[in-house]
Amino acid sequence: MQQPAPSPARDTSGLFGHPRGLTNLFFTELWERFGYYGMRALLTLFMVAPLAKGGLGFDNRTAGIIYGTYTMSVYMLSIPGGYIADNFLGARATVFWGGVIIAAGYLSLAVHSTTFFYLGLVLVACGTGLLKPNISTMVGSLYAKDDPRRDSGFSIFYMGINTGALVAPLITGWVAQSDMAKEFFARNGFDPNRSWHWAFAVSGIGMIVGLVTYVLQRHRLADVGHAPAASVPRPWGKLFAVLVASAAVFGVVTLSDFNPSFAWISYGYVVVPVLAIIWFGTRRDPAQRRMAAVFVFALAYLIFCAIFEQAGSTISLFADQLTRTEIAGFAFPSSWFQSVNSIFVIVLSPVFAFVWVKWGDRIPSPIKFSFGLFFLALSFVLMVPAAKLTIDGRISPMWLVGLFFLQTVGELALSPVGLSTMTKLAPANLVGLVMGVWFLAAALGNKLAGTVAGDFNSTDPNALSAFFLHQAGWVGLAFIALLALTPWVKKLMGEVK
Repeated sequence: MQQPAPSPARDTSGLFGHPRGLTNLFFTELWERFGYYGMRALLTLFMVAPLAKGGLGFDNRTAGIIYGTYTMSVYMLSIPGGYIADNFLGARATVFWGGVIIAAGYLSLAVHSTTFFYLGLVLVACGTGLLKPNISTMVGSLYAKDDPRRDSGFSIFYMGINTGALVAPLITGWVAQSDMAKEFFARNGFDPNRSWHWAFAVSGIGMIVGLVTYVLQRHRLADVGHAPAASVPRPWGKLFAVLVASAAVFGVVTLSDFNPSFAWISYGYVVVPVLAIIWFGTRRDPAQRRMAAVFVFALAYLIFCAIFEQAGSTISLFADQLTRTEIAGFAFPSSWFQSVNSIFVIVLSPVFAFVWVKWGDRIPSPIKFSFGLFFLALSFVLMVPAAKLTIDGRISPMWLVGLFFLQTVGELALSPVGLSTMTKLAPANLVGLVMGVWFLAAALGNKLAGTVAGDFNSTDPNALSAFFLHQAGWVGLAFIALLALTPWVKKLMGEVK
């Protein structure tokens, strides 16, 4: 007689005594992130590269708009992606089909065609919207809510994300940009200027490896990610409403891309959350007051993403056009800078884990968010003198290493705390809505990052210095505001720490 599968709450058959399903999800997410960050490291560089060098020949503004719209879509589509998994397919099947669509997207990008370029971006965004939120949901489902291994399991999972993000730009960047790779293509009868597309194909191969891993180890996930029973009615009407609402937000946000008279829409990213904070913050119901705190944190996260997510646009261009890409005589592709953040995440994560355990609830969530904004602002302050120094030519790569160090400190102070705080603040009947607010904040922050990146100017050091200073100033103001509002936000949060 076959023994039943062990309960996720007591399964210790996996690595380091964790549930066996964690191993599958760890490697699947590692390869998915390998594909995502391998492509992201090259996306802006490919778009602005001249046609003669195999690129699309776009100007910075066009590239920034496309980059911001793409990264926004990844987060925005996570909302319907989660809804589809919860009410139709189940997380396991949704993750699989998301991976298939992502792989098809990368392979589309491998074709030298503007049509296939746009098709590839659409497919990757749709597939990631299906995969990304649901694979994290399955990690949580492996553990009982009071399982002491839960936080450790997410830390291991987060390490897989950063391992993929670390390795990917090193490989795809070498394929796309290195002289050695271009010489190899030329010797074998291929156009070396098409090396970008070979690199995108590498991202696709990474996703395919992740899919194979996922399918071969599917037995490890026998206890989680099931679809609703066949007898449960499927809410097609609500799904249609979710899709229409997502499309409406997408349409409104992108209006300014095509008509400058709609540029005021971007101010709504801040105005609407502020109005929501005021509305909920003046209610007497504690649950509604906690929603005010939700919008405070969502607004802080939006501002954070607007700067942090310029790594693949503004900072990528700065690295490629204004930074020396050699250390001690060793030359390397400019896209390798995209791995620096992941190196610091891996190195600093144990430090932050120790600090949070040591200090515990003595540091409330608003203070942690404030720290994140402070170090983010400091990273762009660092770029002010760096930009001025470009008047004498390319600058030392250590300036960008310093930027990524400060941004990683900010990321580790804010990002891991964010989702945890949001789920604690959410009323029991509004958890989905609150997570939607969080994903929407990330989406709009990414869109704003792309829009701002369109103002990058590598030919005027003074204008570039002012570009970084203005953004640092806005984030600095957000830091001061959140710090000043901390006592009030703590009252809004009530018992939640």
